[in-house]
Amino acid sequence: MRIAFGSDDENETTRAVLAELRDRGDVEVIETESWPDLGAGIGRAVVEGRADVGVVMCWTGTGTAIAANKVPGVRAALAWEPWIARNARLWNDANVLAMSLKRLAPDVAVEVTQAFLDETEPDPEEAAAIKRLDEL
Repeated sequence: MRIAFGSDDENETTRAVLAELRDRGDVEVIETESWPDLGAGIGRAVVEGRADVGVVMCWTGTGTAIAANKVPGVRAALAWEPWIARNARLWNDANVLAMSLKRLAPDVAVEVTQAFLDETEPDPEEAAAIKRLDEL
């Protein structure tokens, strides 16, 4: 799996997530100090096919999710626990995971990341709704 990763700060949580990602596949680390550029850069890496999925982290996770979602074809989901991450992939075909690097403990962030990456195919029953997202 090819994964694009970026964070606008570094701490124990971001290091734990990056280690998990490196165990899962080839990681392209995108670096910039601007969280809008970071979110958009992760989104572009996914849409351009350099990565299968993206993981982006900022203080709340919200700003980078918003920025990533500005890139046509990106479906970024802000997740703070595994159930949200898993079902964002399953029900919404999310291709970018956004998380808070300040509010998630390292072990929880890794669990969220694992749940997101473990779900590889969207629920076929959601195909029409997912298609509708692309039409909007």
